[in-house]
Amino acid sequence: MRTKVVRALAALIVGLEGIALVVLTIWQIAAVVAGDTVAIESALALIVLTAVGAAIVLAFAVGIQRGQSWGRSGGIVTQALILAVALGAATGAYAHPILGVEIAIPAVIALVLIVLAARDAGRAASVDSVDESPSI
Repeated sequence: MRTKVVRALAALIVGLEGIALVVLTIWQIAAVVAGDTVAIESALALIVLTAVGAAIVLAFAVGIQRGQSWGRSGGIVTQALILAVALGAATGAYAHPILGVEIAIPAVIALVLIVLAARDAGRAASVDSVDESPSI
């Protein structure tokens, strides 16, 4: 039971991160339509990359929900990238430490939940392998 709850919470947070990327993609499209971009080629490339990233993060959320190891692995990488963005937001010439913390909190929570889900999946797999071993 706990495995399903942890997995569902991890998938929910990663899914919300994917939805945030979809919203960012829409915002970028609106900026291009409004003419708020200097280089249209760069803006279009960024839109495509953001949309692809959104699709991938949403796929990771589905993979986590289904208990797939590729979803958990991708989710961990995603959280590491989000934490790198949070560190960049919190430091540097134009630092916004509070924004960095706001970005980092959901990533840390998701990371912990994904690791717990992976640990629970490993335990379940080891119990299944013991149950399926032939009797002598």
